[in-house]
Amino acid sequence: MVATDQLRLVLVTPERTLLDEPVVSLRFPLFDGQMGVLPGRAPMVGRLGYGELLVRTSEGEQSYFVDGGFVQIRGFVVSLLTDRALPFGEIDGGDAERQLQAARETRATSDAQISARHRDVERARRLLALSRKPR
Repeated sequence: MVATDQLRLVLVTPERTLLDEPVVSLRFPLFDGQMGVLPGRAPMVGRLGYGELLVRTSEGEQSYFVDGGFVQIRGFVVSLLTDRALPFGEIDGGDAERQLQAARETRATSDAQISARHRDVERARRLLALSRKPR
């Protein structure tokens, strides 16, 4: 049972549930900006963007890179469903640079290819920025 001054975060990828624990607050990327959540937040459903999920617990902070998906806030439960969630310590800056370079070099001639290229560049930029963040 979650106390009324805490949230319960459920972080799910297609492979497994990464987190299902009480948190004090969290911040995550939406497709059009950032969102912070504290206990008592009104219900909502939204589309996740690419970037840092910052989780504050009573023991400290945890950081993850989330790769799009959806968020649902209902009562004191925040559910994030994402294609990929990498813990901060598993992010490889060199790999992020290679992904960014590959995305920039991709040739795009159709609207769908241009959209996919833009998405891949943005994802790699956010991953690289998080890899460079001091902790």
